[in-house]
Amino acid sequence: MKKILLVAATAGLMSLAACSGGTENTATEAAIENHEANAAIYEEAADNTANATVENVLENAADVEENSADALEANAQ
Repeated sequence: MKKILLVAATAGLMSLAACSGGTENTATEAAIENHEANAAIYEEAADNTANATVENVLENAADVEENSADALEANAQ
């Protein structure tokens, strides 16, 4: 039993050692991608509307999403 635990612990340490460099923050990356995707959706919706007021609101929403993605990216580094 001790040999199994020793082998498992060694394998775990070897896998940690194999990781090169820093860790990736996948939650932040996913949030950035979501904000960018939302911005693209708002921009497309703005392009497809005939109402100037609605277009401005959608473009502003796209800007908010892009700014949120930029802020997350800046804070991640």
